[in-house]
Amino acid sequence: MGPRVLAALVLALCLGLTYGAWRNAHDANEQQVQADFAFRVRELVGNIVVRMQTYIQVLHGVQGMYASSQDVTRSEFHAYLSVQQVDRHFPGIHGIGYLPLLPGAGLARHEASVRAEGYPGYAVRPPGQRAWHAPITYLEPLSESNLLAFGYDIWSEPVRRAALEQARDTGQAAMTGKIQLVQDGGSAQAHGFLVVLPVYDNGLPRASVAQRRAALRAWVFAPFRMVDLMAGVGGEGARQLDLEIYDGVQQTEAALMYDSLPDMLAAAGSDSLVSQQAVSIAGHTWTLRVRAMPGFDGELLARPRLVAWTGILASIVLALAAWLLAAGRTRAQAALARSSQLTDQLEQGQASVLAMAEAAQRSQAMLRSILDSTIDGILVDNVNGRIFTSNRRFRDLWQVPDALDWQADGTALVRHVESQLEQAAPFLGARAHAPHGHRERRDVLHLRDGRVVEQYVRSMQLGNEQARLWTFRDISERSQMERREHTRRQVLEMLATGAPLERVLESVVLSVQADHPAMLCSILLLDENRHRLVLGAAPSLPAFFNVASHGHDLDTLQGVHGIAAQALRDGQRVIVGDLHAVADVQETMELAWRAQLQSCWAEPVRGGSGKLLGVLMAYHRQPTLPGAAHLARLSEAAHLAGMAIEQAQVALALRAGEARFRSLYDHAPVALWEQDWSAVRAALDALEQAGVRDLGAHFQANPDALQRLAGLVRIIDANGAALAQVRANESDQRRGALGLAQNFDASALPRFGDALLALASGAHLYECESSFVRLDGAARQNELSLLVMPGHTDSLDFVMVSSLDITERKRMNAELLQLATTDFLTGLPNRRHFMAALENEHARLQRELASCASVLMLDIDHFKRVNDEYGHAVGDTVLRHLGALMCQALRKVDVPGRVGGEEFAILLPGTDLAAAAVFAERLRRRVAESSLTTDGGILITITVSIGMAAMAGTDADCDAVLARADEALYRAKRGGRNRIEQNDGGSDGVLSKFMAQ
Repeated sequence: MGPRVLAALVLALCLGLTYGAWRNAHDANEQQVQADFAFRVRELVGNIVVRMQTYIQVLHGVQGMYASSQDVTRSEFHAYLSVQQVDRHFPGIHGIGYLPLLPGAGLARHEASVRAEGYPGYAVRPPGQRAWHAPITYLEPLSESNLLAFGYDIWSEPVRRAALEQARDTGQAAMTGKIQLVQDGGSAQAHGFLVVLPVYDNGLPRASVAQRRAALRAWVFAPFRMVDLMAGVGGEGARQLDLEIYDGVQQTEAALMYDSLPDMLAAAGSDSLVSQQAVSIAGHTWTLRVRAMPGFDGELLARPRLVAWTGILASIVLALAAWLLAAGRTRAQAALARSSQLTDQLEQGQASVLAMAEAAQRSQAMLRSILDSTIDGILVDNVNGRIFTSNRRFRDLWQVPDALDWQADGTALVRHVESQLEQAAPFLGARAHAPHGHRERRDVLHLRDGRVVEQYVRSMQLGNEQARLWTFRDISERSQMERREHTRRQVLEMLATGAPLERVLESVVLSVQADHPAMLCSILLLDENRHRLVLGAAPSLPAFFNVASHGHDLDTLQGVHGIAAQALRDGQRVIVGDLHAVADVQETMELAWRAQLQSCWAEPVRGGSGKLLGVLMAYHRQPTLPGAAHLARLSEAAHLAGMAIEQAQVALALRAGEARFRSLYDHAPVALWEQDWSAVRAALDALEQAGVRDLGAHFQANPDALQRLAGLVRIIDANGAALAQVRANESDQRRGALGLAQNFDASALPRFGDALLALASGAHLYECESSFVRLDGAARQNELSLLVMPGHTDSLDFVMVSSLDITERKRMNAELLQLATTDFLTGLPNRRHFMAALENEHARLQRELASCASVLMLDIDHFKRVNDEYGHAVGDTVLRHLGALMCQALRKVDVPGRVGGEEFAILLPGTDLAAAAVFAERLRRRVAESSLTTDGGILITITVSIGMAAMAGTDADCDAVLARADEALYRAKRGGRNRIEQNDGGSDGVLSKFMAQ
């Protein structure tokens, strides 16, 4: 074969191969274009979903702030979001706001509250009466555009309200449909949407839809403008794609929310490279339509042409090379040898790769085994919260259930960890502000079961991604030992320096509360007689709660303080995890409810000899059972308290002396008097020697004798508080101006006689209420405690008297009694007072069966018409007018009362039905014939309907007569009003009728 033929054959063969290569390249190019387009679409959709999930996570952070606090103020809301800088770090989100759920009746109060915060022009828009409102109350950043939305009622618009209801019922994030943002001032070209999250009441359950609706407090939300949200979401490659986003599944002009390119440019797009994707975000569906633009496949189209030209050139070159084929045989053999060598190297490389893969698998298994064997819990995630891995110790430490898919849902794992923490702020703070570089962050976490966990967070690089390494170590035992030693040293130091017992016990209580912030603790001590409780320390409990236990006998304590008494009586620990479970009678736990306490633990406090000294009480505001750490801490604190009490008692006995007594006496805030009653004691002995046996009867028969004995009392000393109480000074004391009248005035001499008899009979302490006269002549009331000092019981020459001025307390009690028993509008007794009088009368009738009484029920006829025509002010005047007429017609023993809006009642003791009927007719006529003129000159005449019933001692209770009188009243109203009906409980209940003349 000649060289030309060989060259022609080579050229033809190469051109044929070139055509085949060009066809393969062309087909591969088509497939590559389709694959690139599908990849770009997935990337674009993924970027949109990731961006929205990130923004929703920001909202979850705000929701978590409300979940960790009962109330978040505007300043706290601003401070939290100003650190986030959402407008800078999260493009597309125009702010984060707070929407309280308000009933229609609370709108005015809400507007007034916001105006008082410095927004005088604030008003809820659009105006109008609605059953519910959800106005934008907080919105950060409060920019000029966001001010347009401040106060807008989102509940008033159906599309927005649907999202609020969805979030409320599901407890998850919800997205609105296509809307025009209020911030855009109604621009039709700017489309947007809202994402909302519910905020529930922390103390209410929300397992079901009904519970979530009942527990809803508010929402947090974020407004988005589509144009800003989509800016830069697709990167550089997005310029070659036309993206259209539709609200829902319908691709209509009305549903179009976003179009990345104008219509004219989009019209030039490819019809073959089109993709439609349905995306669900926050419970709402978007339809994404993506088309490739001209030039999308520009680079790929050049590849077939390059193959063709390369093949042609190669064919020519090969044809030319054929001429040199014979001469290059040796060169071809060498090339074949090199090819074989390359093949061997490739096989060796594949074997090396397989060996490396096996080594990597072994290393990974070894690393997993090492991680699972460590004593520390380890967790690895990224800054977006995606969980990479965790070891077995972490899952055991946090009690992660097997059913929890923590790798797919990192948020669920975070919520599970938060639910076990007493305070989640350190954990959440580490998530929000992870350390950078090689630095690490350390926090100490306190769990609800009493455990203490040490947390370390450090940054690390995993490939091209920034990650965080979390390590957790249970340091409960070490922490308990450190706290125990610290508290023990602190108590010993305080005892060594002579600190008061109250301060030492308060230190013990505060140390327990510092370790367990959810606890509210107190220490109650037994008095010297071991029959009463005395408050030792309770720095965090309300004063009214502490007073209810102080100084009370163990046998009389009930309710929550009865648990302390039970622990002391039994000498054993008492645990009540839920006070509701033991509250047989609601009143016995009233103190606990007022103090918002839900559980109570009592730990007896014993001395070194085992003697009971008191009880350590631990309260919680939620139903709680103690863990092992709690019980160990309480036992340790009780031991320290017992040691402190014993040491304080010993120190008190050693330091007791005249100097301390004098200091306490001079600086006591209570008025203290040192008195000598020895002359009185001698006079009593003289009376007994004279044959007087009954001193009480002698004093009643001879009041002058009691007056003379009072004059024998000698005032030895009085402290500053006593001098201030009687308006005296030291000069008055020195010149003898003070006397027993400053404790017992003339009207209180009987109380002095009682005190004298008690002290003379051997009593060490006597307490009573008395009255005294100040040196300026003012008469006051006081509460006295007379204490005979030890060793002076027989002679009574050392009597300490403490005096407390209770004049103002008496006056306030009288005013409170008046307010509690009187209707503020009419001045008549209110329903409570009337019912008490009715019960007393019923008790009297049960004792005196021959007695009688009657009850009248009155109702103003057509009173609603008076309110509707003339207003409630005139209606109040009518009520006062009727009350005055009733009082004018009553005897002193009769008891009127306002028992309802326009309903009144009258109790007539000692009156039978016949006499009551005469009285009722007289009252009815008097009301009908009287009239009143309002300030506006309106003449108003009213009538009343009256129902009567006899009261009997055989009734089961006093409600029976009220029911009969009420039945008669409504029979009178049905019979035409302005009339009287009597009810004796018979078949028809009517004895007589007095018709209006």
